[in-house]
Amino acid sequence: MIEAAARVADATGNWVDTLAPAWSRPYLRLARLDRPIGSWLLLLPCWWSAALAAGLAHDLSRLPIVVALFFVGAFVMRGAGCTWNDITDRDLDAMVERTRSRPIPAGQVSVPQALVFLVVQALIGLTVLLQFNRFAVATGIASLAIVAVYPFMKRITWWPQVVLGLAFSWGALMGFAVILGRIDGTALVLYAGSIAWVIGYDTIYAHQDAEDDALIGVKSTARLFGQRTHQALIAFYALAVALIGCAIALGGGGLPAWLGLVAFAAHLAWQIARLKIDDPALCLRVFRSNRDAGLLLFAGLLLDAWMRAS
Repeated sequence: MIEAAARVADATGNWVDTLAPAWSRPYLRLARLDRPIGSWLLLLPCWWSAALAAGLAHDLSRLPIVVALFFVGAFVMRGAGCTWNDITDRDLDAMVERTRSRPIPAGQVSVPQALVFLVVQALIGLTVLLQFNRFAVATGIASLAIVAVYPFMKRITWWPQVVLGLAFSWGALMGFAVILGRIDGTALVLYAGSIAWVIGYDTIYAHQDAEDDALIGVKSTARLFGQRTHQALIAFYALAVALIGCAIALGGGGLPAWLGLVAFAAHLAWQIARLKIDDPALCLRVFRSNRDAGLLLFAGLLLDAWMRAS
């Protein structure tokens, strides 16, 4: 019963709960390794960008190692970001049903211990970042300012999802910085498209906590849009598809890239049709499905890059 109580409410029955050593479980939960969907959503714009940049360069020689490094970096830095978020939000988390079982409000990890764990994760992320060129290193470090302020945005603006979008879409710039050593208009348009996608899917996610957030005064686009959420999702998802399409056009993408975008758009349309904002469990499932949407787009961009490099 003690172990069951220690689990995070919406993340039971995973490998952390069943296979990880008991002493490590609070830290793995702190890094959200029991719920890797956020790491995937941070990673996917990195992969989109790397594939599109490799296609522009007509050179896939560096793409496999870049894809692998982005994978490690995304999981580590998402863990660091979540640790920072949990440190700053520990009092709010204690008041929300879904989050009160997180390691810090549940008393499994102290704030000093969490800070040490944060530093360890950040150092691993820095090690990954240092494998890239100087411009990419500087670009990666610049993202930390957005990550640092994000947890406070829900206290002061109805649009914290925009700030999350700025942070979670940074990978759309990183692929160009790593592969091409520059950030051009194509990268910026891809970044903007990814931001629109993040605003959409995180609005879905935020509907899980809308009632608790209203009670404690936390703001979100879920509360802002309310019953107009479907219309808002249509707007933001359509904007995401349009902007990513512009990036593909600017990057000279071929048929596979466009087919990937069509599959991505179809998945987003399916999400909107399926979503019921008053069903938290369904909101979580629809939110998690964005990994599949992003992988469909990545597959198209990757195949296009391969064809252009052949």
